[in-house]
Amino acid sequence: MENFPVINLANINGEEKKATLGQIEDACKNWGFFELVNHGIPQQLLDRVERLTKEHYRKCMEKRFNEAVRSKGLECVQNELKDIDWESTFFLRHLPTSNNSEIPDLTQEYREAMKEFAEKLEKLAEELLEVLCENLGLEKGYLKKAFYGSRGPNFGTKVANYPACPKPEMVKGLRAHTDAGGIILLLQDDKVSGLQLLKDGQWVDVPPMRHSIVVNLGDQLEVISNGKYKSVEHRVIARSDGTRMSVASFYNPGSDALIYPAPPLLEREAMGTDPLYPTFVFEDYMKLYATVKFQPKEPRFQAIKALNSS
Repeated sequence: MENFPVINLANINGEEKKATLGQIEDACKNWGFFELVNHGIPQQLLDRVERLTKEHYRKCMEKRFNEAVRSKGLECVQNELKDIDWESTFFLRHLPTSNNSEIPDLTQEYREAMKEFAEKLEKLAEELLEVLCENLGLEKGYLKKAFYGSRGPNFGTKVANYPACPKPEMVKGLRAHTDAGGIILLLQDDKVSGLQLLKDGQWVDVPPMRHSIVVNLGDQLEVISNGKYKSVEHRVIARSDGTRMSVASFYNPGSDALIYPAPPLLEREAMGTDPLYPTFVFEDYMKLYATVKFQPKEPRFQAIKALNSS
């Protein structure tokens, strides 16, 4: 955890720009994750989102979760449950159209806070994509354009709570996986940890830090960068010491966006270098991912390649 990349985004436009770009480049290549401080989202807004998320869970979701958990009979389990996740979730869609007003049980204050939060996160995601373009040597706007499709990007937020678990060794909060999409921005609980990533064969804790935003890269950025950047396996471990809050926002390609390794990277790496990844429509990848999310990612790319050639 001591070496986990924590990056001060306030330095991205000043004298330390080069060093900050280098830190982000190293994190994208070697970690697939990094944590941002001074990212420009007001602390008061982060505090409001956290308070309202925790209130909503206690009032509207905790009882439902407990009732569902009783049916799993965890107290009687002797071996680890491999096919369930110890989490309580709902999903907000922001782009291309919002479903904010359709989600039941949300207070007006919570709806407004999440709308404002999504607007700030969208701006931050696009700023980070520009940073990645600069580091990859791609023209300005390349990644945003690659994600665009015919209706713009898909952008949504998974709001999750991971309740205290009586037998945390018997179940995962969320099983190990890589994220299918583009760039993921996470506001996580600063008191209850649990998020881990796989680094050099070891599970490493992502440190809880107040007012930070954790960033990780999805499979699509691995493809577009032709493997220069990697999506990294991660999981949430169940904890007995409290409920962990997670507000994860996914800035993904549009459903009909065509995804493939960036030609300028292939040309630069070596004349005639073959792409390491296939060309595919993002929606096709997501259909496949939905069935094999908790399996290794490499066979997904092979399956998509086979689908294209059949």
